[in-house]
Amino acid sequence: MAEAGAAIATRGLAKRYGSRVALDGLDLRVPAGTVYGFLGPNGAGKTTTMRILTGLVRPDAGTVELLGQRFGRGDRRLLFDVGALIEAPSFYPFLSGRENLLALAASGAPVRKGRVDEVLTLVNLQDRARDRVSGYSMGMRQRLGIAAAMLNDPRVLLLDEPANGLDPAGIVGMRETLRALAAAGHTVLVSSHILSEVEHLADVVGIVARGRLVREGPIDRLLAEGGEVRVRVAPPEVPAAGAALERLLGAGTVRLDETGSRDWLVARCDPARGAELNRALADAGVYASRIEGGATLEDLFLEVTGTAPDVRGSTQA
Repeated sequence: MAEAGAAIATRGLAKRYGSRVALDGLDLRVPAGTVYGFLGPNGAGKTTTMRILTGLVRPDAGTVELLGQRFGRGDRRLLFDVGALIEAPSFYPFLSGRENLLALAASGAPVRKGRVDEVLTLVNLQDRARDRVSGYSMGMRQRLGIAAAMLNDPRVLLLDEPANGLDPAGIVGMRETLRALAAAGHTVLVSSHILSEVEHLADVVGIVARGRLVREGPIDRLLAEGGEVRVRVAPPEVPAAGAALERLLGAGTVRLDETGSRDWLVARCDPARGAELNRALADAGVYASRIEGGATLEDLFLEVTGTAPDVRGSTQA
C-alpha cells in the first residue's frame, strides 16, 4: 500500500557487502514538497540508500516507494521523475558546461526546450556556460552537477553533499534554490555533513546510525524536544536554583553543567521557556545572571548517533 503524502518511503531496507552491514531494516518517510535532511556518521548507510533509490544498487530485503508507486528492478521509468547527484559529478572536460548538459539532455528523460539555459541560471553558471569544464573550479563542477540533476525538472531531487566545494555565497544561493523548489511542490532529499546548513535548509530530518533510522521528524519539533536552557547563578545559590527549576519542570530535568563550572545549571526543556524559568527562579528568591537557550542540530545528531567526543581527554600508556 502506498504511503500517503510521502514522496519517498522505505520499509525494512537491508543491504550487506560481504560481512559488512550497510543497511539493517531502514524505514524512511520523506513527505512530498519538503526539504529532507538525511544525516548520519560516515558508514551509516546514507550513500547506499541513495544508490538504492536511484536503482544503482539492489537491496537484499525491504521495499521502496517513489511518488506513491512501488519501485523495483523493472520500474526504471519512475526515475524520469527523479534527479540525483550522488558523490562527485563527472563531465567531459573538453566540452563546455552547456555542451555537457545538452549531451545529458539528449540521452535521458525528455528535457523541454530552453531548460538547459534555465538550470544554468538557477545555479549561477550562465556567465561561464560556454567555458570548458576543464577550467571549472570544484565548486563550479558541483553547481554543474546540481544543474544536471535538475535538467528534467524532476519531482524528486536527491543530492549527496551538494555544498562540496561551494563558497559561502554559493551555499546561500544553493539553499535559496532548493527552498524555492520545495515551495513549488518538489521534494528534495539532501545528505550532508554540514549540520549548520541543514538546520537552515531542511523542513524534516532523518538521522541514521549503523544502517537504522534513529530519529526522524520536523526539525523544529525535534530541536524543541531535545532542547536545553543553561542558567547561570551565584555558586551559593545553585542548590536553591536547582530545586526551584525542578519544581517547575519535574524531577531529573536539571543538572550541573558538564564542564564542571560551579555556577551553571542545565535545564532540559523547550528553549522558548527561558522567561518562565527566570520567573520561577525569581519567585524562589534566586536571580539568574544569564540564561541561554537553544539546542542545535549538531547537539541532537551527536546525542542520537552516540558520536559525541570524549571531552575528558585521554592518556597514553
